[in-house]
Amino acid sequence: MIQLSCHGAAKQVTGSCHLIETDHARVLVDCGLFQGGRELAEENAQEFGFDAASITVLLLTHAHLDHCGRIPLLVKRGFRGRIICTAPARELARLVLTDSAGLQEEDARRAQRHAHHRGDTAPPQPLYTLADAFHSMDFFDGAARYGRRLEVAEGVQATFMNAGHILGSASIFLELRDGGKTRTIYFSGDIGNPGRPLLDDPQAPPAPPDYVVMETTYGDRDHRDWGASIDELINAISATHARGGNVVIPTFALERAQEVLYALSLGMEQGKLPQHLTAFLDSPMAISVTEIFMRYPEAMRAEFSARLRGRDPFDLPGLRMTRDASESMAINTIRGGAVIMAGSGMATGGRVRHHLRHNLWNAAASVIFVGYAANGTLARLIIDGARRVRLFDEDIQVRAQIHTINGFSAHADQSALLAWLGRCGRPHKVFLVHGDYDRGMKAFSEQLQNRQIPWQIPGAGEPILLR
Repeated sequence: MIQLSCHGAAKQVTGSCHLIETDHARVLVDCGLFQGGRELAEENAQEFGFDAASITVLLLTHAHLDHCGRIPLLVKRGFRGRIICTAPARELARLVLTDSAGLQEEDARRAQRHAHHRGDTAPPQPLYTLADAFHSMDFFDGAARYGRRLEVAEGVQATFMNAGHILGSASIFLELRDGGKTRTIYFSGDIGNPGRPLLDDPQAPPAPPDYVVMETTYGDRDHRDWGASIDELINAISATHARGGNVVIPTFALERAQEVLYALSLGMEQGKLPQHLTAFLDSPMAISVTEIFMRYPEAMRAEFSARLRGRDPFDLPGLRMTRDASESMAINTIRGGAVIMAGSGMATGGRVRHHLRHNLWNAAASVIFVGYAANGTLARLIIDGARRVRLFDEDIQVRAQIHTINGFSAHADQSALLAWLGRCGRPHKVFLVHGDYDRGMKAFSEQLQNRQIPWQIPGAGEPILLR
C-alpha cells in the first residue's frame, strides 16, 4: 500500500504538509505554518491529522515559514526522525524558526496580559518556544545535494532537485518500493520563476514520475517580466520622491529582500536612481539572510556568483541595515525621500506595520507590494482597496499610492507552471495544492483539463491510494 494525504495547503495556500505511507515507512514532506487570519492561526494548534511520533523521516523542500513553521511543534509532539534538506535550507530554517518562536512567545505574553486583565484562569500559551525551536534543529540533516539519490527510509529513495524558488529550495523525487512494486512521485515544493538573476532555473525530475504534487499559487495568471518589474519599481520610487514622500516595501526576508536590493543596485548602475539613495533594510532576519547568501555562491546562478566576486551587489552606497529596535523607530522621523524595506511581506507582523502606520495616511507616500498576499492579511486588505485599516488599535486612513508588482514573485506563474509540468512527462495524475482554491487551483485545473492531464484537488487529510 502506498498512500498520500495532504494535511496542509489542501484547498488553501499555506501550511504545506504531505504524508506518504507505505508498509514500511511514513514520510512527511514539509510541515508548514498556516498563515493568514485568526482562523488559520488557531488551526496551527490543532492536531496534525497523524501521530507525530510515527513519522519516519521529514523531507523539507525549503525554509519558508509556510513549509517549515510547525517543525518545532512536530518535535514537541513526539517526532524523533531525521529532517533532511539542503545545507542552505538548514541554515535558513534555523533563522526562520527561531524568529517565529520569538514572535510566538511575544504574542503569547501580550495575550496573557490581556487574559490576566480579564481574569481568565487559562492564559494562552505560545505554539512553541525558542527552546522548542532550538531543540528541533538537533534533528536537521543538511545532507541533500541536488541530483543525488538518498536512501531516506526503508524502501524510500529521495532525490532533491533545484526548485529555483529561494536559496537551497528543492523539488523532491521519491521512489517508493512497496509490495513488489515501485511508484514515483514528484513533490514540487514551491517552483521558482525561470530566468531570475539570483538563482538557477527549476530542474526537471531525474525521470518521469508516476504522480506529481504541485503548487498552484499563481495558477491563474502570468507575471510581468523581470525587466519590466524593475522599471515599474524604479518609476514608483522616483515618482514618490518627486512628491516628497517615503516608499514602504513590505518585504519577505528570504529572496525578496535580496532581489529588491539587487534591483535598486541595477537602477543606480543605469543612472535611473540617485547613487546615494536613502534606503533602509529594516529587518534583522533579512540582514542575516543576506549574510547567508554570501556564504553559498555555489547555490546561485553562475553569472550572479561572478558579480559577488567583484562589487557586492547588495551593498548600496546609501543603504543602512537596522538591527536594533531604536534604529527602526528613528526611521519614522523621516518625512520623505526614504525607501524602507521591512518585514513581514504580508504585513501580518514585524516592523513594517509601524512604518505603514506612519506612512499609509500620507498621500505623498507609496506602499509597494512585491509578493503574494494571502486572504485575511493586512497586505491583502490594502491591495484590495481598503480605505481604512486597523493598526495598533488605531484606525489609519489609506491615502498613500498603492503598487503591486508581481514580477518579483518567487513563485512560477501559470505559463512557467505548465512548462515545469511539461518536463515531467505524462503522469498518471497531478495533485494540485498550495493555491487559492477559487482562483489558482481551479484555473490551473482547467488548463490541465484542456490538455487531458488527469488531476485532483485533495481535501485536507483525504487518503489517496497510489496504485
